[in-house]
Amino acid sequence: MDKNRKLEWLARSGYAARGIVYVLIAGMASLSTFGGGEPDSKSALQIVLEQPFGQIWLGLIGIGLIGFILWRVAQAVVNTDRHESNAKGYLVRAGLLVSAATYTGLAFYAVGQALHLGLGGPSAGREGWTSWLMQQPFGRYLVAGVGLAIIGAGCAQAVKGIKRGYLRYFESGFEHRAVLNGICTYGLIARGVIFLIVGFFFVYAAFAVDPNQAGGMADALAWVRQLPFGAILYGLAAIGLFAFGLYGLIEAWYRIVQPPSMDQSLRAMRSVMN
Repeated sequence: MDKNRKLEWLARSGYAARGIVYVLIAGMASLSTFGGGEPDSKSALQIVLEQPFGQIWLGLIGIGLIGFILWRVAQAVVNTDRHESNAKGYLVRAGLLVSAATYTGLAFYAVGQALHLGLGGPSAGREGWTSWLMQQPFGRYLVAGVGLAIIGAGCAQAVKGIKRGYLRYFESGFEHRAVLNGICTYGLIARGVIFLIVGFFFVYAAFAVDPNQAGGMADALAWVRQLPFGAILYGLAAIGLFAFGLYGLIEAWYRIVQPPSMDQSLRAMRSVMN
């Protein structure tokens, strides 16, 4: 198998691994109504670990997430998706790098738990690094910047779903698959809305100078549940997370993956060095 083919399989396994994580989160969100655990990424991976052959399955998910990270870096640095060289293109590529950084902690956690290495434990969680940011010069503004970035990512996800912007990266003819497109659209919109809520939590944490106010996905879902008609909205959100998980599995199968050529890699290296 040549190097390009290996990178393609890493990318597809990465999309699948992310999809599986979100399917598990959606399942935990549903179970939490009946007293289950917190619906977040690490709790979902713990569910995998508790199953027969859990270490093997969790290790495979961790490897898949590492593949996703490497693919995200290739997308950002080498511009495998051929984004235009303008402000929008550079912003999208910067977001891909942020995505890679975000999943790095989860990948280390998965591999660490599978091998009993204790990597990415609770002390390395959201509250830890938010508190660290808050202690830096202009820390509250840094936390606010993180919140605004999450809000921007949420808006981008929702717009991507509404306008079906993902179709440009999918195989020709996918637009005619009504059911699959419905799943992709709903999943992207739901995840975008949840990102918006999480982003506002971070902005509020910066305003209150309290890192504990910076909530994650589980906190966003808990907040949704407290709204009028919260049970219905919470159910829709859980279904949306499940749809986004399916979207990841759909991406793993139908997405166009174009590994970088040698010329692209050399140009990227020159641009970094210059």
